[in-house]
Amino acid sequence: MLDPSLDILVVEDDPVTRRMVCGHLQRLGIQQIREAEDGKSALAEISRQKPQVIITDWGMPKLNGLQLLQIIRKHEALKHLPVLMITSRSEKEYIFTAAQEGVSSYIVKPFYATTLGTKIEKMLN
Repeated sequence: MLDPSLDILVVEDDPVTRRMVCGHLQRLGIQQIREAEDGKSALAEISRQKPQVIITDWGMPKLNGLQLLQIIRKHEALKHLPVLMITSRSEKEYIFTAAQEGVSSYIVKPFYATTLGTKIEKMLN
């Protein structure tokens, strides 16, 4: 069971997918969900208040999810943040690259709310 007070930042450029991810989180009981439409706006949101979990898409304009992950992992105050990448990129080389860059977990679209909840629980334990 996830702590309802978890502060989660969802980074996704597609508004429909972003609403779907936020809806899954709400069904899992999460009440503090913040949103960003790309990596650049996510960094601004993170600088305002560091979230407890970041969920990011890979392919986005301005600053993609992999670039966001790389910046987070190089920043001393952020490098231990759990980052879950949700993407349609299912090829092994993408999963390997994300793992090499320090992603905490990886989900291929489409997915269920239960999968999302399980991945978040594992990242936090």
